[in-house]
Amino acid sequence: MRNQSRTYPSKTKKKITTRKKLNTTAPSTINGRSSGNKSSAHSALMFKVYEPGHINQEIDSKRICKDGGALLKLLILITSAQSHFMARMSIRQTWMHYASRRDVGIAFVLGRTTNATLNESINQENYMYGDMIRGNFIDSYFNLTLKTLSMLEWADKHCPRVKYILKADDDMFINVPKLLEFIDGKKDARTIYGRLARKWKPIRSQKSKSFVSQQQYGGAIYPPFTTGPAYLLTGDIVHELYAHSLRTYYFPLEDVFITGFVAKRLMIRRVHSGYFRNRRIPFNPCNIRHSISVHMIKENEQYDLWRKLMDSTVKCKSIAKYQNFTKPSTRI
Repeated sequence: MRNQSRTYPSKTKKKITTRKKLNTTAPSTINGRSSGNKSSAHSALMFKVYEPGHINQEIDSKRICKDGGALLKLLILITSAQSHFMARMSIRQTWMHYASRRDVGIAFVLGRTTNATLNESINQENYMYGDMIRGNFIDSYFNLTLKTLSMLEWADKHCPRVKYILKADDDMFINVPKLLEFIDGKKDARTIYGRLARKWKPIRSQKSKSFVSQQQYGGAIYPPFTTGPAYLLTGDIVHELYAHSLRTYYFPLEDVFITGFVAKRLMIRRVHSGYFRNRRIPFNPCNIRHSISVHMIKENEQYDLWRKLMDSTVKCKSIAKYQNFTKPSTRI
């Protein structure tokens, strides 16, 4: 869930509902493909909204995840809009360089389009790079939940043995060496790491892209969840998250849905780590080196951050100034 502040106006004082009482609402759908209309027409379980499967032509699955991820330490799946060609190229030419390692796989996740010209452009791009996973849903901002579910389905089918999966947006800078250092030696199971949001309130203003009606969710606050720009999953929960999501009522905010409602129901731990900044920060080299994820990065800025990350002439004398986001993790 992007560009969202921590507190929002909310008139309701009801307690958080359980999943059985949850009344989320799905967009209008045709043959399982969402119309992308956030003014929802009816409630639906996810399996009635989501059409499984992927367009796998041209994607190099074996290169991205060889042997089902048996030797893969980290799989990074980047949700991207179809028209964001330059965003994808800036990532390919910077931190996606780490996909050349045997223990790291990186790919983009997209949906479908009814625009024939754009579709042909996407086909050509995937023929050239072979790194684009495409699901059976209309690619739009309001279908981010379907896109994340498509990501989980692909990982469950093609990379079931991977140790960790990072979900990231295409406007993120990911410090892959710091991320690998973060997961190195960890033995936690059934865990989601990220920037933990506690006591966030639903936005009731219809002017907001994150608008949630009382019918969609009647609670006063969301369960704790990790914010959507980037979060890390242990590989052992991917199948559970995918399978249980299909039996849960559709909800338009993917991070609240996956890492809040579904993870809570499955009793999956959510662990806060300040290394997941998930916001824009000053672009000095030491800031970048002590962060895993930085948000709201423009295409041209990816190159600047990459250069600063790789610049060995800059020395960071102390991490004291970064202690505000390197405190011990908070678990729930």
